[in-house]
Amino acid sequence: MKVYLCGQKYFGMLVLKMILNAGHNIVGVSAPSPESGAVDRLWGEASLKGIPVMPSGRLNGENLPPGVDLIVAAHSHDFIGRKTRNRSALGAIGFHPSLLPLHRGRDAIRWTIKLGEKISGGTVFWLNDTVDGGPVAAQDWCWVEPGDTAESLWREKIQPMGVRLLASALSDISAGRLVRIPQNHKMATWEPSLNPPPLYRPDLPQIGSYPSGYTVVMERDLMPIGM
Repeated sequence: MKVYLCGQKYFGMLVLKMILNAGHNIVGVSAPSPESGAVDRLWGEASLKGIPVMPSGRLNGENLPPGVDLIVAAHSHDFIGRKTRNRSALGAIGFHPSLLPLHRGRDAIRWTIKLGEKISGGTVFWLNDTVDGGPVAAQDWCWVEPGDTAESLWREKIQPMGVRLLASALSDISAGRLVRIPQNHKMATWEPSLNPPPLYRPDLPQIGSYPSGYTVVMERDLMPIGM
């Protein structure tokens, strides 16, 4: 598949390597520009591999490279709009560090620790016009053990889980199987960002279709990976 990757930091770099190792072609990357200081890990890795890189926040439907099959968001804080998603053949998937629909928003892990919860996890979902509200493509859980911090929970458990779940979702998609399990919006929670300003939420209906040859899986009897 031809993939466009939006992301940043170490997680974005790990996802870039995973996508390439899986045999896919990354036709472009969106990552924080090095003009602000230190070179972002995803920006640096993409540059080393000769992949075109665009500063975060500039991607839109007009400058998405032609022929993109799938957009992948890996620690991206950009809202990938409808026009951009509809320019790709299959839309966009992203990883969120919680058991969606719980803890939508930027600070999911920090709120998990702040609220003293014992179980956390991660979700790969299809991006739509509801922030963190699209159908689930892959999901797994983990314990929040005594002594875990937001940093250790991310670094030791959820980050590697995210790479694995994205790899699983890409494997399904490349095989023509589109897993799309609707979220239970009645159970959704949204906590405010602890540091950045609130994320804009244009809650609009989803539109779009898929190319022939793909099977959309929506049945709720699919168990999360690892359960």
